[in-house]
Amino acid sequence: MGTNEAASPVVALTPGDPAGIGPELVIRALGDEAVCARARFLVVGDGEMLAARAKRIGAPFDAPAVESAEALRAGSATAGWLSSAEKSCDEGVLGKVDGNAGFASVKWIRQAAELALAGSVDAMVTGPINKQSIKRGGCKHEGHTELLGEVTRAKPVMMLVGGGLRVAIVTRHVALKDVPRLLNKAEIVRTVRAVHESLSRDFGIAEPRIAVLALNPHASDGGRFGDEEKTLITPAVRELELGGLAVDGPLVPDVAFFEVLKGSHDAVVAMYHDQGLIPLKTLAFDSGVNVTLGLPIVRTSPDHGTAFEIAGTGKADATSFVEAIGLAVEIAGNRAKAGS
Repeated sequence: MGTNEAASPVVALTPGDPAGIGPELVIRALGDEAVCARARFLVVGDGEMLAARAKRIGAPFDAPAVESAEALRAGSATAGWLSSAEKSCDEGVLGKVDGNAGFASVKWIRQAAELALAGSVDAMVTGPINKQSIKRGGCKHEGHTELLGEVTRAKPVMMLVGGGLRVAIVTRHVALKDVPRLLNKAEIVRTVRAVHESLSRDFGIAEPRIAVLALNPHASDGGRFGDEEKTLITPAVRELELGGLAVDGPLVPDVAFFEVLKGSHDAVVAMYHDQGLIPLKTLAFDSGVNVTLGLPIVRTSPDHGTAFEIAGTGKADATSFVEAIGLAVEIAGNRAKAGS
């Protein structure tokens, strides 16, 4: 870690679950000169834990403690860790589900989001958390997306970016049998509008084109395999078209991704989790990025979990985390240019 004299965006980094690989992703990213040339980094996490993990995996971590984002912004250091951040679990729970680890990871997310809301940082990039650990730690939410929705008082939309695709999903972490019940025209319209706004503001696409997928095989084949296309998705698409958006659908899912990869559309809206994520992860398993749309702040994360089985071994691949940082910096820059 060196110095960054020019004015740079400040990005908050949360290490995620301290029992997982998240701390190692932070350490690896801050040891990358190319990453550190793009921004300043405020680590909202336990600096002592990070130093211990760095020693364990044989990597440097020399970020100093700082009192605030403003102190980091005013100085010359590339990175620092927030001295008021919650202390976390000890190394004894490494690789295990632990309520204290979950509690700390949630506290760091909340603190980073509050800093972003206040304008103290320009974006936040979050390390992976464990759903069982945060539940044991008292968190009622399923994950980052829902938690950030509460903190920011917004309705978030999950979008994954990677492998030449941008894919948003209407329903998130729910059982497949519940998807038809949870789908409705209003949610489809809201999701597509959030994607359209992000493509324009965050990605600099002047006239976004969005592909909306069908729910059923062959787009229900005229009603043979369900009627959600006729009763929900087509009416949503028509409403969006009347509002001036360039939207196509409901499209047959097993053909649409092939066409999108050839350039037919700028993003895809899928009806459920695996419908959208399987194609993207096939193309970008180690480099996919999760972007939360619909928030008044910029938030990205790597598209993978805590990988408890390799935590503390030094084997964690930071590619997706580094990609998430790069995208967060890009989006923050585009929003600054747009004045939003």
